[in-house]
Amino acid sequence: MTNSYAPSRGPERHNAHEQAPRPGAVLTDPVRHPAGAPAPVLAKRAFLLILITLLVPGSAQTVAGSRRLGRVALRTTLTVWAVLIAAVLLLIASRPLLINVLASPPVSLLLVVVLAALSLGWAALFLNTFRLVRPTLLAPGIRLGAAAALVVSMVLSSGSLGYAAYVLNVSRDAIGSMFSGFGPTIEPSEGRYNFLMMGGDAGADRTGRRPDSLSVISVDAKTGQTAIISVPRNLQNAQFSEDSPMRAVYPDGYDCGNDCLINAINTEVTNDHQELYPGVADPGAQATVEAVSGTLGITVQAYVLVDMDGFSKLIDAMGGIKIKAGGWVPISSGEMLDEANGIHGMPLGWIAAGDQHLNGFHALWYARSREFVDDYARIQRQQCVQQAMLKQMDPATLLTRFEDIAQAGTQVVESNISASQLGSFVDLALKAKGQGVDRLTIGPPDFDASFSTVPDFDVIHTRVRALLDGSPAAQAPAVAADPQPAAPAPAPAEAEPATGSAAAADPQPSSDFTPVTTTPDGEPITREMLDYFKSQGDEQSIRNLVASNGLCAPL
Repeated sequence: MTNSYAPSRGPERHNAHEQAPRPGAVLTDPVRHPAGAPAPVLAKRAFLLILITLLVPGSAQTVAGSRRLGRVALRTTLTVWAVLIAAVLLLIASRPLLINVLASPPVSLLLVVVLAALSLGWAALFLNTFRLVRPTLLAPGIRLGAAAALVVSMVLSSGSLGYAAYVLNVSRDAIGSMFSGFGPTIEPSEGRYNFLMMGGDAGADRTGRRPDSLSVISVDAKTGQTAIISVPRNLQNAQFSEDSPMRAVYPDGYDCGNDCLINAINTEVTNDHQELYPGVADPGAQATVEAVSGTLGITVQAYVLVDMDGFSKLIDAMGGIKIKAGGWVPISSGEMLDEANGIHGMPLGWIAAGDQHLNGFHALWYARSREFVDDYARIQRQQCVQQAMLKQMDPATLLTRFEDIAQAGTQVVESNISASQLGSFVDLALKAKGQGVDRLTIGPPDFDASFSTVPDFDVIHTRVRALLDGSPAAQAPAVAADPQPAAPAPAPAEAEPATGSAAAADPQPSSDFTPVTTTPDGEPITREMLDYFKSQGDEQSIRNLVASNGLCAPL
C-alpha cells in the first residue's frame, strides 16, 4: 500500500519547502514548515528569523528558505567579515596606510559601489525573510511587531551601509576638490611637518588673493605635539628661503618699503613673477610659503589656503560656533573716511561682548574685523575661531551635517597637500588631539608692536627654535612685549605681555576672563552708545571701550 505522505524523489524535491508538509513535520520542523505550529512558536520563529538576518545575513534563508540563496549570502557575509578583520588588523599595524588606501580614488570608488550593492542585497534578504516569516499565520499584534522589527533592522543594517556609501562618495569628491593629486610625499623637516594656514581674500576690488592671516601649524612627526606660530600680515622685509626663486629678485628680503608687507607677496608673484614657478598650480601661495620659511628659519612643506568669501558657508554648515567674546567687535562699513588712520564710516552692526553663538556672517566678521584695535587683537580672535571650529566639529555634527560641511569645504579650502599622504596627516591629527598647543606670535604679546616693521630675524629664529624644541629659554631680552591697549576694566592675566618662555602650553584659549560689558563708571555698553561716539567722531572713546576684544575663548 502506497504511503501518501512519502516524500517525492523527482526534480520537484528542490521546492519541497513550498509543498504541503508531512503531518510529522509540523511538530518536528516548525522553522521550515510553520503551518499548524502554535502561536507562541510562530511568534518566536518570526523574530528569530529577523534577528539572524540582521546578525548573519543569509542564515534565515539557509534554515527556512532557499538554501542556494542562503549559501550565496553567507559566503558574501563571511567575505565581508574577513575584509573587516583585515582592515582592523591594518588599522592596528598602520593606521596611516589604511587611511591612504581608503582615500585612493580607485579604492574609494570601488568601496562606494560595493557598499551600495551590499546595502541593496541586505534589503532584499530582509524582504525575503519577511516572506519566510509568513505574516498571515501570525496574530495581528505579533504581525505588526514583526513588521516594525523588520523595518528597524533594515534601517540599522541596509540603511547604514547605504549612508556609508553616500558619505564615502561625498568624501572622495571633497578630497579631490581640496587636495592635489597623488604627487610626491612630503618628508618631515627636522622631525616636524610644518603647514602654512592662510586666510585669503579675493574680493572683486582686489587683484589676486591676498592672505590676511598667516599661521604655521608645526606638528611633531612622531608624537603629534603641535605649535602654532602666527605671522602678522604687515611684517616687512620678509626673508625668502635659500631655494626660493624670489631670492634672486629680493636677495636682501622683501624690502621695497611700506608696500612690501608679507601678505603682498602672493599678489605680486601672481601678477609679475609667475614665470619663476613653472608647473606650480599657485605660484603666489608657493612664494608666500617660501617667505614664511625664510622668515621663521624653518622649512614649511605645504600650505592650506582658506578663502574668506566661503568661510561663512562652512560655519553655517556646522550650525555656527560658540565663543566667549572679551569685548565688542564692529561689523565695519565699506566706506573708508580716512584710509591712513583706518577710519571707516558708521559700523553696520556690532558683535557684543559675552557668550555668543555666531552664524557664518558674524563669525567671519569676528575673525576679520580690526577697526579700533590693531592686527594682534584680530590674530587672537582668529585663533579663537579656529579653536571653536575644531572643538565643535564633533562626531554628532559631522554625522548630521556631513554633506553641507564637505560641500562648503570644497568652496573654502585649497591646498597643495597630496591626497596620497592624507592618511599620515589624519593620523597625526588624531595623535595631537587632546595635547597642549604651544603658541608664538611675531608681535604682541610676544614681541613689541613695532617689531614687525623692523624685525630682527636672528631673534625670530631663536624664539622659533626654542618653541619647537620645548626650551624654556625662548625669550628675547632685547625685544620687550608691549602691554595690550588699556581696557575699561582691569586687564585679564592672559592679556599681559609674555615673559619667560616662547609660548605657554595651552590646549585652548583660557576662558578665565571677564568680558568688558560696562564703562569704567558701570554703565552698560550698548550699540547705541558706540554708534553715538562714532557719530560724534570720538574714535578714542570707542577704542577704550572695545580694547579687550582680542580676548576670546571657545565654549
